[in-house]
Amino acid sequence: MNAHIFQHVPCEGPGCIANWLQAQGARTRHTHFHAAPTLPALTDVDLLIVLGGPMSVNDEAALPWLATEKRFIADAIAAGKAVVGICLGAQLIAAALGSRIYPGLQKEIGWFDIVARPVMDQEQHLVRLPETTRVFHWHSETLAMPEGATRLAGSIGCANQVFQFGKRVIGLQCHLETTPDSALAIVEGCGEELAHAQGGRFVQDAASILAEPAQTYTQMNAVMHSILSFVTRA
Repeated sequence: MNAHIFQHVPCEGPGCIANWLQAQGARTRHTHFHAAPTLPALTDVDLLIVLGGPMSVNDEAALPWLATEKRFIADAIAAGKAVVGICLGAQLIAAALGSRIYPGLQKEIGWFDIVARPVMDQEQHLVRLPETTRVFHWHSETLAMPEGATRLAGSIGCANQVFQFGKRVIGLQCHLETTPDSALAIVEGCGEELAHAQGGRFVQDAASILAEPAQTYTQMNAVMHSILSFVTRA
């Protein structure tokens, strides 16, 4: 398997996705948009992972590579590639599919549950998620559900947490890839944003974020791995 990771800032890396790719024996390459926004040949990509970042998908005037990235994602989806987007990555997928990205009613920063919608027996093309999963969040914007996509999970603070488009494209507004090291990295890298957000209904402080027990990470990462297995299955 040839995997390619789109990374937007140093503090938001692949987390547990890297372990899964290594276990699969995948050949993994990266585009670091914060350093050199060089895109791969689409023919060299079987699985595209689009990570998060503090910018908005609407910031094309300041970050013109966003438009190029959206076009690549749209082309990857049209070509039937497996595509998984996380936070900003999910919003980029939605934007590539023609949906609007806009400020959410609530910021979500910290650990909060998502609740899955039931998947019927006849919906074999949809990934199945646990009924409730405690997951990591860090976002202030949200997405309108793309036309033709299926909403799979939401939270109290954000209705559209997980969606699937077709059989091989999944957007995750939440961060299922987070590990203890990557949680520390984003708290340190985005500390100013966290300080400004304090007092929000769905905003935890740094100490609370970093005190989350290991079991939460294990359960959440298992869901991330199951999603990756689902979109890459034959």
